Amino acid sequence: MKLFKEFKEFAVKGNMMDMAIGIIIGAAFNKVIDVLVKKVMLPPLSLLTDGVNFQNKRIILQEASKALDGTVITEEVAIGYGALAEAFLDFMIIGLTVFIVVKFMNRLKKKAQDTKDTTVVTPKDIELLSRLTELMEEQNTILKAEN
Repeated sequence: MKLFKEFKEFAVKGNMMDMAIGIIIGAAFNKVIDVLVKKVMLPPLSLLTDGVNFQNKRIILQEASKALDGTVITEEVAIGYGALAEAFLDFMIIGLTVFIVVKFMNRLKKKAQDTKDTTVVTPKDIELLSRLTELMEEQNTILKAEN
C-alpha cells in the first residue's frame, strides 16, 4: 500500500509527466537526427571517400561457408566498424544539438532572472526575492546609521 501511495505522489507531482514528455520528444528527436546523419551527412561523406557506404564497412573475421546447394553452413563473423562510425556521428550531432539548446535555455533563464532587465518578464518569485533583498539591505543601512 505504501508503494502505491508513493507512486501516486510521484505521478501527481508531475515528474512522471515531465519524464514521459521528455522521452516522447527524445524519440522524435532521435528520428530527426537519424535522417540527418543517414540522408544528409553520410552521402556527401561517401562521395569524398570514393562512394564508400559506411553502413557496409566491416572487418571480416570469418567468411560465411556455404554448401554446394547454396545453403549457409556457418554465418559470417564480422566487426561492423561502419555502423559504429555512424552511431558515433549520431551521438556527436545529438550532443552538439543538446549543448546548443541548453546553452540557449540557460541564456533565456539568466535573462529572465535579471530583475533590472526590462525586456524580459521576470518571474514573480525572483521579483519578490529581489525586492526582499533590497528591503533587507535598506534595513541594515538604517540600523547601522542608528548605532
